Amino acid sequence: MQTSLVAGGAGFIGSHLCDQLLADGYRVVCVDNLLTGSKKNIAHLLDREEFVFVEADITQEKTFVEQLVGKYDFIFHLASPASPNQNSAMSYMAYPVETMLVNSQGTYLLLELAKKGQAKFLFASTSEVYGDPHEHPQKETYWGNVNPNGIRSCYDESKRFGEAMTMTYVRNFNVNARMVRIFNTYGPRMDPEDGRAMVNFIVQGLKYEPFTVYGDGTQTRSFCYVSDLVEGIMRGMFTDAARGEVINLGNPDEYTMIQLVEEICRKLGREKEIKHSPLPQDDPQRRQPDISKAKAMLAWEPKVGLGEGLEKTIAYFKDHLPK
Repeated sequence: MQTSLVAGGAGFIGSHLCDQLLADGYRVVCVDNLLTGSKKNIAHLLDREEFVFVEADITQEKTFVEQLVGKYDFIFHLASPASPNQNSAMSYMAYPVETMLVNSQGTYLLLELAKKGQAKFLFASTSEVYGDPHEHPQKETYWGNVNPNGIRSCYDESKRFGEAMTMTYVRNFNVNARMVRIFNTYGPRMDPEDGRAMVNFIVQGLKYEPFTVYGDGTQTRSFCYVSDLVEGIMRGMFTDAARGEVINLGNPDEYTMIQLVEEICRKLGREKEIKHSPLPQDDPQRRQPDISKAKAMLAWEPKVGLGEGLEKTIAYFKDHLPK
């Protein structure tokens, strides 16, 4: 049985990835320091013989010497805070140093592990490497428009550094690595305190509170359901042609924030009531992936539309909102 190491495996996306790897017959070692991940996300896996949870920090060398000793066939690096909402306790703005270290030092140590054990490696990058883009939709060849010392730079720039580190190991050490740039993803197991637009709107909708929209609400995002995203990540890892490549993964259907509120209102059967707040610094105005490369190289594209995905996500939040 082949073994996959999932860094950040107790997070929202990471826990779904662990589920699918186990379903496909892999042994899974999940490592997470639980900074923004939660043991609740993997509670249903803890008794399984082929699943191992290691609570540890991948930015520390002793983690690899004392806790992650072993042979791994595949290493998935999803460890990082990801929420941009500066009002959220789970935001990378709440943990700027930790975010920078996990995407730099953590990436380096995981790549060293991959090099020594000849494991295949996948770095989970982000659409945030494009910044506030001048190109629309965004192709992998676009270098981005990022503020290198702005309020979001701890995430944006550390992910760009992680990509550079990954490609250095591909070129200089022949590590079989690839990068996927993840666009906005949603679904069950998102934390109610996450702070991203999708979560905020669903929670506010269920509580019959006004919807907080930043700016005028015309800024756009493209929302990918988590099962589609996980399939794309796995195809990225297990497709030989993806070695040394960077690939966009996301749903190309684009919605303004106002349109997203309206979709959620339709699902909840409630009226639209909006409260506008100032637009955060460096907030991208448009976000839409060009997934031509994923279609051609991975034979992948999303299957779950926003309506279906919202129904599943709302059902989850109805059962998991704090009483």
